[in-house]
Amino acid sequence: MTAIDSMKTSVDAGYAKFLPADTPVQYLDPAGRLTGRTARYPRPAPPRLVQMYRNMVLGRRFDEQATALTKQGRLAVYPSSRGQEACQIAAAMSLHANDWLFPTYRDSMALTTRGIDPVEILGMLAGDWHCCYDPVRHRTAPQCTPLATQLLHAAGLAHAQTRRDTGAVVLALCGDGATSEGDFHEALNFAAVFHAPVIFLVQNNGFAISVPLARQTIAPSLAHKGVGYGIGSEQVDGNDPMAMLAVLDEARKFVLDGNGPVIVEAHTYRVEGHTNADDPTRYRTNDEVAHWIQRDPIARLERYLLLEGLIDDGHIAAVAAEAEDRATTLRAGMNADRPTDAGDLFRYVFAEPTTQLREQHAQAHADIAADYDED
Repeated sequence: MTAIDSMKTSVDAGYAKFLPADTPVQYLDPAGRLTGRTARYPRPAPPRLVQMYRNMVLGRRFDEQATALTKQGRLAVYPSSRGQEACQIAAAMSLHANDWLFPTYRDSMALTTRGIDPVEILGMLAGDWHCCYDPVRHRTAPQCTPLATQLLHAAGLAHAQTRRDTGAVVLALCGDGATSEGDFHEALNFAAVFHAPVIFLVQNNGFAISVPLARQTIAPSLAHKGVGYGIGSEQVDGNDPMAMLAVLDEARKFVLDGNGPVIVEAHTYRVEGHTNADDPTRYRTNDEVAHWIQRDPIARLERYLLLEGLIDDGHIAAVAAEAEDRATTLRAGMNADRPTDAGDLFRYVFAEPTTQLREQHAQAHADIAADYDED
């Protein structure tokens, strides 16, 4: 019996479909037309697709505004996620209010869809000492810069949800570069052994900064890595909003029904550089970028919704106007002075400050006081 056959017998027959397809799941082609392929998962209802379109447009405008704020010096750095809207928005939309999201540093769009204040989302990148939003209230872990560390936390929290019988699932986002980290494999193994209700969504955007996927793995797909851990696995066209919603909706049902974790690989592309400090022309061509721009997830869904009569030009204009209003509010919020207290640098390091911390705090206070006296 092969590993695939063994896995098929270990899960409920209705979910044997959660084995990686030979080709990524796709419902819409780049022109926004249905591909005609046999659907492996239920197609999302039209109202959800319309909502998906709105959230992606709002997310992209947020991303554009954040990029502009970086150029204006309001942010220290910003990792754009233009081109990955379908992945991030579908991730947030597939979750219920009690579910948890564990994002990476690039997943700010997903946070906006969870209803977090955009100004709070950008607070850390503006230099604040904490993540700025309330993780418990929003059921969203702090965005993290180290690769794959959040996956271990997600697996642990998912296991805790099972022990507490909360009926909640956890979705953890990561990139293809994170799959080369030991934490990635430890998280998958822990989640598999303890049957934790967690979805690992890998946004395979082709590069770990400048390292292409071919230099990271020779596996047939990143989704196939899940087979080795005996967990549900799937790969999907990450620029097909309909496919992303369909797969993640079903993945949530799969883990909630007690079938253990799932890994979903979304094939997508990072149109901008790794961050605003990166020069992507050093490691990829303009033709490659143009190829992926033609597969833009927003344009793809917009064409489909127009062809189906689910939206019209007036709806498109109204969503664009809403996105612009939100960008204006974000600019105003980021341009407002925020009170700062240098004592926070020392106050929350330990429950009881050490002698060295007290000395450093006193020195910082004296330096600040001296600066004020000079002014």
